[in-house]
Amino acid sequence: MRAESPSAIAVFIAVSLCALGLGAPNVAQAQAQAARVGETRTTASAARPLADAHDDEARAREWGLRAEDWSRYRTLMQGPLGIYSPNLDPLTALGIEARSDEERRRYAELQVQAEARRVQKTLDYQRAYDAAWQRLYPDQQRVALQAGPAAGSSGTAEPGRLALFVKEDCAACDQRVQQLQSAGTPVDVYLIGSRGDDERIRRWARRAGVDPAKVRARTITLNHDGGRWLSLGASGDLPAVMREVGGQWQRQ
Repeated sequence: MRAESPSAIAVFIAVSLCALGLGAPNVAQAQAQAARVGETRTTASAARPLADAHDDEARAREWGLRAEDWSRYRTLMQGPLGIYSPNLDPLTALGIEARSDEERRRYAELQVQAEARRVQKTLDYQRAYDAAWQRLYPDQQRVALQAGPAAGSSGTAEPGRLALFVKEDCAACDQRVQQLQSAGTPVDVYLIGSRGDDERIRRWARRAGVDPAKVRARTITLNHDGGRWLSLGASGDLPAVMREVGGQWQRQ
């Protein structure tokens, strides 16, 4: 339907009022009211782009980017890149689609800085979480909050530590964690299919014979997988022991 202009609306109202026998002053008032409505709509329409621009600038600053960077990121995510990888962060998206080596280096440096800040915050909170757990539940096994290994990134995992991916009702998984435990090997255990349920991990750990003392000492950490096994692109049966080598996670 074609949108009518404020003047057309005013004329229609005026004619209607005349037909109803209302006086000319009322017609004039109706015309003025219609004009004010039109001006309000025009002002609101003009204000929206300005507000959007301010929002873009604020979001860009959060990532260390310029407003034009954010605009390009939005454009990229509306194209094939956004279809293939709808959850890409701005720095990764812009880095992948960099138009020069200089741009690529800039986005890579920004991402390293952002990741370093994120990891530090995670570690700070993990320490606070550990201290709170020790105060409140000193005799219970605790589940680590660390981000765990991710494809192409060491995350918060300590260098040299193993990552052990296991599942419930898996005798071989229980045996593998016991072997690593007996050898005193530091290992981060990830239970696939835990669905974020801490008690589920604790039940598995009790059945697998995980020593609570080693969990308290963080020789062994208990973690939700949270899709990490799939993100690593690994394959094969469980259990799976992974180690970071040269920035990449490899099956041992």
